[in-house]
Amino acid sequence: MGTRPKTLAPLVPKGDGRTVKPEPKQADPFYHSAGHEAFRHAVLSRAGYRCEWIEDGKRREKAAPRHRLFADHIKERRDGGDPFDPNNGMCLCGSHHTIKTQRERARRLAAPSGGGGG
Repeated sequence: MGTRPKTLAPLVPKGDGRTVKPEPKQADPFYHSAGHEAFRHAVLSRAGYRCEWIEDGKRREKAAPRHRLFADHIKERRDGGDPFDPNNGMCLCGSHHTIKTQRERARRLAAPSGGGGG
């Protein structure tokens, strides 16, 4: 049996279809501050390192170390929430943090002011 002939590489390299590539994502320096670390520790420890999301009248069971937890701002910083007050925080697992963030973003975009925020 003969060997297969080699195929040539495409003459035009494959692209990802975008004309402008997005900037690489960078973490907000706020999340690396001592103030945020203290806020995070206070919120998560108060919650017993367990998600505080209430669904069907019951608190969720997701907890550390099995699940990643976030100290989420109840009133977001861009909406004027106190960034370091533990009373403005709640412990959420990753999936519930995403749900809350998406709801807040949709609410902000639907606001009569045009959805700005800063």
